[in-house]
Amino acid sequence: MKRIIQIAVGLSLAATVGAAEVAPEAVEYSEYGEVAVSLSGTAGDPQNGIKVMTTRSKGNCIACHQVTDLQDYPFHGEVGPSLDGTGSRWEEAQLRGIVANAKHTFPDTVMPAFYQTTGFTRPGDAFTGKAGTEPLPPLLTAQEIEDVVAYLVTLKD
Repeated sequence: MKRIIQIAVGLSLAATVGAAEVAPEAVEYSEYGEVAVSLSGTAGDPQNGIKVMTTRSKGNCIACHQVTDLQDYPFHGEVGPSLDGTGSRWEEAQLRGIVANAKHTFPDTVMPAFYQTTGFTRPGDAFTGKAGTEPLPPLLTAQEIEDVVAYLVTLKD
């Protein structure tokens, strides 16, 4: 009986953690664009953040940003600022807000909103004719946002 109770408590805790994910339309941005709470309810994994940042079908952050720490990955861009020292310049909540939707911090940025489902036009055959009037899946999951943020905070001067 004790084991059954332990399993039930464990399942209840797992359900609570899963319920902690914040949907894209429910993200609360501060006046300056910070997002104080984890979007996934789980700590980010910096190693997975690297994968997201360097994978063309995911965030592909290095297509626009230069990151010395990731110099072994090809095709770094120069459209966005260098991400070197990001963890020294920005707090975790600020980075989370910028990665989720940089327009809350930098209104004129060309950086895409990685955790938004409406209000934009996405190029590509799969999205043609869907100009932000209907929800589309976000470019990154809540956990992928947390993973990228976990990696960015490690980039210290």
